[in-house]
Amino acid sequence: MLKAQYQVRGPVPQDVIEAVELQLPAPAAGEVRVKVQAAPINPSDVLTLTGEYGMLPPLPAIGGNEGVGRVEELGAEVSHLKVGQLVLLPVGCGTWVSHLNAPASKLIPLPEADPQQLAMMTVNPPTASLLLSQFVDLQPGDWVIQNAANSGVGSYLVQLAKLRGFKTINVVRRESAVAGVEAEGGDVVLVDGPDLAKRVRAATGGADVRLGIDAVGGAATDHLAACLCEGGVLVNYGMMSRQPCQVSAASFVFRDVTLKGFWLAKWFRQATQAEQMRVFGELTQLIASGKLRARVAATYDVSEIKQAVAAAASGERDGKILIVPK
Repeated sequence: MLKAQYQVRGPVPQDVIEAVELQLPAPAAGEVRVKVQAAPINPSDVLTLTGEYGMLPPLPAIGGNEGVGRVEELGAEVSHLKVGQLVLLPVGCGTWVSHLNAPASKLIPLPEADPQQLAMMTVNPPTASLLLSQFVDLQPGDWVIQNAANSGVGSYLVQLAKLRGFKTINVVRRESAVAGVEAEGGDVVLVDGPDLAKRVRAATGGADVRLGIDAVGGAATDHLAACLCEGGVLVNYGMMSRQPCQVSAASFVFRDVTLKGFWLAKWFRQATQAEQMRVFGELTQLIASGKLRARVAATYDVSEIKQAVAAAASGERDGKILIVPK
C-alpha cells in the first residue's frame, strides 16, 4: 500500500511530494477499507502543494481531494455498504493513496459506471454547473463566454451549457487547443488576444453576452470584460496566470460590468444539504449515463506521483491527469 505525502510546500510542486509506504489498521467500528480506483489532480491540488491555495491542510499531508473507490473490507456496525461497492470518497480526505479507511457514513454509494469519470465529479462539474446558474439568470439561446475553455471546468461548462440550451464562446491560449474544444461542442472557439472583443462581436453577430467566466486572471480578465454587454457579470474562479485580475475602468464606468469571485469550498459551507443533493444528483446521473464526460490525458500509479504532478502542472496537456492505483 502506498500514499503520496508531502512534508513541506514549495514553488516546484512535484519536488515536495513523494510516494511512501502506507500502513493501515483494520477498519474500526463504523469504518470501511476502500481500495481507490481513481483520483484526479486538479489545479487546486497543485496550488496546495505550492502553498498558493486559499485553504491549506496542516503538514505533513496526503495529496488529493476527490476520487472514487471500491469497498474492500467492512468494520463492525456497517450495514448499508457491501464489499465491492463503488463509492464516492469524502472531499479532502487525501485520495492519492492506494487504500484508505473512512467512516462509512461519509461514503456515498455510486451507480456502476466508469470510475475514472465518476472520480472527477466532486470539484469541476459542480463548479461549472454553479458558474452557469448562480450569477446570471440565463435563458435558452443566451451566450456565455469563458477562458481556459480546454480545462476540466471549461470542458464541463461547454457540455452543461449545451444541455441547458446556452451558446458558448470559448477562449483558449494556444491554437492547438481549438480543435478539442470544438469537438466537445463549443459554439465559438477563439485564441485569446487584445482584439478578442472585436472577434467575439463578429462571431456572434453582435449578440449580448451577459456572463463571462474567467480562470486565468491578468490581462485575460480584461479581454473577457470587454466582450460583455452593459450590466454584464464577470466571474473569476482561478488564477492560471498567477497574476491579479485586470479590468479597464471603461468596462466598469461606461458599461457597468461587475467582477465577482467564486470558490466551491465556500459554496459547500453555505449551501443546504438539499441544495447540495440537487446539484450532485443531476451531475451523477449525467456522468453515469455518459452525457457528461471529461478528457483524460494520462493515468499514473501512486508510485509515479512526481511524474503525475509534473504532468498536471504542465500547460500543454490535453485532459485531466488521474492517479489510478495498480
